[in-house]
Amino acid sequence: MPHLVLTDDDELFRESLGLNLADEGYEVTSFGNGRETLAYLQDGGEADVLLLDWRMPELTGIDVLRQLRRAGIGIPVIFLTALSDDIYEEAALEGGAVDFIDKSRRLPILLKRLELIAAGQRPAPPADPTPPMLIRQGALELRCESHRALWGGAMVDLSLTEFRIVELLAGKAGDDVGYREIYDLVHGKDFVAGAGEEGYRANVRTLIKRIRKSFRDVDPRFAQIENYAGFGYRWIPEE
Repeated sequence: MPHLVLTDDDELFRESLGLNLADEGYEVTSFGNGRETLAYLQDGGEADVLLLDWRMPELTGIDVLRQLRRAGIGIPVIFLTALSDDIYEEAALEGGAVDFIDKSRRLPILLKRLELIAAGQRPAPPADPTPPMLIRQGALELRCESHRALWGGAMVDLSLTEFRIVELLAGKAGDDVGYREIYDLVHGKDFVAGAGEEGYRANVRTLIKRIRKSFRDVDPRFAQIENYAGFGYRWIPEE
């Protein structure tokens, strides 16, 4: 079972959720504040998923996430919060979180999301026994073994999730790729998040927005990811 780090300043909530997760077979390491969590992960502590409270004294959850990403720590982060406004979810996703879950949701829902997200971090068995280690598409170079992306020889700052999305789009250059296919790549087939049955579209748009920004930080003229209104996106091959 995956190893989880659970960070929440509410001692009763943290203890209750930690026990429930342990009963389900998860290994759980708990912290009551962001500083202890950062110290654990920056000192080499490992985990498959970080469950992170949004509102905490001194360091908020989003502060912790930003410091982790600046330190190059790409652990998948799920925010647990009572804040339901879309602005918080968008900020979490733009900061690099993979999910944003209301604390009031029942335990089985959280367990299902954990299962899908943790599974999504493990490489799927390759259909081809010798998958390509290097993918080139015009100025794009994808180093699949190390999950590094380069554009015109310059390194592009992408998370593992963002790399997989670029790999999917570039691998189907010129073809249309739907919102659902992109989101299923991240969270597992038929996973639904966000507001309503089509809520996953907003999550995909946020991820694509972040990917475009990372490429434009390297090349302001970057325009390879094109919208296909109402359906999804396509990678435009360079002429």
